[in-house]
Order: sequence, then C-alpha cells, then structure tokens
Amino acid sequence: MRNDLTIYDRVADRWWSDDIRWVRTLKNLVPGRLAWFDTHIDWQGKDVLDLGCAGGFMAEAMALRGANVTGIDPAAEAIEAARRHARASDLRIGYDVGVGEALPYDGQAFDAVVCVDVLEHVSDLNRVLAEVTRVLRPGGLFLFDTINRNPLARLATITVAEDILRLLPRGTHDPTLFIKPRELRRALTGAGLVPGPVTGLGPRGVNRRLDLTFGPLPLTAILYMGIARKPLTA
Repeated sequence: MRNDLTIYDRVADRWWSDDIRWVRTLKNLVPGRLAWFDTHIDWQGKDVLDLGCAGGFMAEAMALRGANVTGIDPAAEAIEAARRHARASDLRIGYDVGVGEALPYDGQAFDAVVCVDVLEHVSDLNRVLAEVTRVLRPGGLFLFDTINRNPLARLATITVAEDILRLLPRGTHDPTLFIKPRELRRALTGAGLVPGPVTGLGPRGVNRRLDLTFGPLPLTAILYMGIARKPLTA
C-alpha cells in the first residue's frame, strides 16, 4: 500500500516518546524547516494554521515562537496525542480533525498557513490550495515543503529512506503524488497565491543518537521548501 496515512494513528501513543526512529526523523526536520521559515515571518502574535499537523511537532515549535496556533489533521488519534502533549506543556494550541480539501474555518481567519510533509499526500492538490487561499488574510503567507518528482527523489525517499534505512515506514509515500516545483508554482498561481522563493531541504549532519539532522540546502531535486503570499487586493 502506498500513501499509507494510517501510520500516524498507529504510533500516536508514542508520538512524543522519542523511541521510534522515523518519528524522531519527523521531529528532527522541524528545526531545519524553521531555520528558513523564520527568515520570512515573525511568528509573534500571528494566527497560524498548521495544516497536516499530525502529533504537533511543528505546531508546538511555532507556539513557542509566540504564534497563536491551530492544527488540523485527519489522523484523530494523532490529534488527541497532540492535545495531550500541548496541555502537559502548558501550550494553548487548538487542534481539529479534518482535511485540507474542506477546512472548517471562516475565510481570512489566519495570517499564515504552514503545510509541511503534506502536499505529496493529499487527494486534491488544487482544492487544498484553494482552501489555503480562502482562509488566509490578505497579505498572508503560505509556507510549505514537499517532495520533487524525479528518479533521484524516488531513489532517496522510497528506495533509501523507506526500504533500506527505514527512516520512514514502507508505503509512506506514493511517488506518483510527488510534485515538481514548476507544477506547484502553477497550482499556487491558479489558486490566487503569488509564489515566492524556494530552497532545498535535506540532511546536514547527525546528532548524538546518530539520527539525521536537517536544514536548508541549495539542491531542490529531492525535498524543497517554499513560500507564497496572498495578494493584499484581489
């Protein structure tokens, strides 16, 4: 089975335990993403939607930077794990169960929408981006990352990461859903957003547990991050 989204609920009770290597990999990606996202947004006081938040790694990191965070994900048990951890950490984060194709929020509700490790899993990319545009305030930012579609990306993310190193469970990704940057740029424009800079994301070293650490890279052939902005006027 490819694009297996049940993996998040299956490990929800251990999401914050640090005893599952692939979950630690997802956690280790957060500082690398923020190393670049932080240069494009001041989180303090911003109303931010974490679209596809899973158990809350990114949501908590943004809340600690002063954002007013709402997280949404279809994995109900992962959402419950996120709620429990936020309460235990005394963080005020709202969590909802739902999908990007039908966001349960009013229009112009958020200053920013963050969507990491998600776009390569959704059933209708154009619908998700239309919903992102709808819930963003004028001038609001969409910050994302996803996986490029080419033989190198397939080798790195499926053959190496899933099948050999087991950095992710087998079946996590369907390579046919990977997105070329030019395709995503066209979809963003079609949704009414103005595409901005793009950069790569990838391994930068290892930590004391011999887990990979991540950060921005010039190479966008495998993982890439980007931003887009909703115009101030239609």
